[in-house]
Amino acid sequence: MSKADFQNKFDVSRETMDRLERYEALIQKWNPKINLIASSTLSEIWNRHFLDSGQLVPFAPTSGTWLDLGSGGGFPALVIASMTKDTCPELSFTLVESDTRKAVFLRAVIRELGLNANVLSDRIEKTSPQNVGVVSARALGPLSKLIEYAEIHLNQDGIALFPKGSSHKSELEQALECWSFDVETISSVTDLSAAIFAIKDIRRVK
Repeated sequence: MSKADFQNKFDVSRETMDRLERYEALIQKWNPKINLIASSTLSEIWNRHFLDSGQLVPFAPTSGTWLDLGSGGGFPALVIASMTKDTCPELSFTLVESDTRKAVFLRAVIRELGLNANVLSDRIEKTSPQNVGVVSARALGPLSKLIEYAEIHLNQDGIALFPKGSSHKSELEQALECWSFDVETISSVTDLSAAIFAIKDIRRVK
């Protein structure tokens, strides 16, 4: 996917594209030092990372806080923050990243792009309950563990968004052994074998 294809798909403004292009440049600059993304995907950033993250934008509320766990290179949170900066100015993002070097990178992107976001440089297990409207995590761990995190941090009406690969069906079955929740499964636009789980009303059953 080209930059033009991305812009057409999401109908984003020139200002948004400028932010994402600057984000791409920062990734290219920092990646050789701290391995933010697999080097094999550097030439596919707009499809593998920006499009994959951007497809979550329809779930973004107009205000409140979006909590992203194990943010790494900033996906999906900083792509979404870049895309919603002008349309949802009251929506803020909190990124949890325990790797100090990656946390420094995330703060540099936030500062450079002027995003409404902050970084908690701590382990997820040590992060106090955030009481947020959205929790997301990409390529972080099994669904059952992600749901455990979401149950801690979501507010009563919140939603958890978890992109998953080809094993998503088996992960869902395993998670349902320990948890009860409402789930919508959305096909990924970047991989026909992948899906996004949109999860609400989480309750532990055993």
